[in-house]
Amino acid sequence: MAGSNEINTNECKRVVPLNTWILISNFKLAYNLLRRHDGTFNRELNEYLDRKVAANTTPVDGVFSFDIFDKATNLLNRVYMPAMENGAQWSVVELEKPLSKNKVVPVIVFFHGGSFTHSSANSAIYDTLCRRFVSLCKAVVVSVNYRRSPEDRYPSAYDDGWSAVKWVCTRPWLQSGKDSKVHIYLCGDSSGGNIAHHVAVRAAEEGLDVIGNILLHPMFGGEQRTESENRLDGKYFVTVQDRDWYWRAYLPEGEDRDHPACNIFGPRGKDIKGLKFPRSLVVVAGFDLVQDWQLAYVEGLRNSGHNVDLLYLDQATIGFYFLPNNDNFYTLMDKIENFVNPTA
Repeated sequence: MAGSNEINTNECKRVVPLNTWILISNFKLAYNLLRRHDGTFNRELNEYLDRKVAANTTPVDGVFSFDIFDKATNLLNRVYMPAMENGAQWSVVELEKPLSKNKVVPVIVFFHGGSFTHSSANSAIYDTLCRRFVSLCKAVVVSVNYRRSPEDRYPSAYDDGWSAVKWVCTRPWLQSGKDSKVHIYLCGDSSGGNIAHHVAVRAAEEGLDVIGNILLHPMFGGEQRTESENRLDGKYFVTVQDRDWYWRAYLPEGEDRDHPACNIFGPRGKDIKGLKFPRSLVVVAGFDLVQDWQLAYVEGLRNSGHNVDLLYLDQATIGFYFLPNNDNFYTLMDKIENFVNPTA
């Protein structure tokens, strides 16, 4: 086993840029310390190890941010906005005005990853990623600090995501365009991609307009082991056993991975044919062990009559988008920019 682990590590280091390998390897080490065999989680140590950053109302690199706590939902959102072009100081007065009365400004509601258990809206890696989205897409990003498992299981994260989207669509200061509405996109990586799907389904059922879904190697699964799970188990940061732990921590107690939260188009999955479901961009990393479930999700959307664009990056691992040190990063960012600004 030790020899096999050494081979896997060497292969991973050969494929993954060094800085990314160090970053994700450190996360994996921390995650292994935080998970307990009895299904509980060391939240106190997690909060100590998770490097967080404060919001900044003074623009940095053309982006400023602020935190808003909504008492009605007991939910905190971090909002990222592009600085004014004339360099004027932002103030709370600006929240009384729409983003624009002429051009459309995309509003991306972002759900961070972490397998439903780790990270938060103010984690440093996600703060940096959201700032990149603002700069790249000329968009506003609202990062949702949803409740995490195992303390808060299914459907807490989905409920918080839905509350955040309803909150966003009622903010006059997030409106733009001649139609004076909020132009909403949903985005998330790993478990955040899973949340984005389920929130989009609820939005479609409730008649709330979501323009697009961006899912970065979304966390899906099922009871049956797939070819990619068997082939990539433990080779690129993640093991099947890791994934199983997180599903046990999130799903209702006693449920298996064919629960519709996990297996979207499985035996108990929800039929979304006929729903006004948003067009989707699904990004699959070629070294992600759950890629077969992600590809099945793409097929399921298409079979349900929905518009989906697949970006399959053969030489990518999970988390490749955290650092701009690889071609896959730039390919993805170009794709996202075009997705949220189709007429630019």
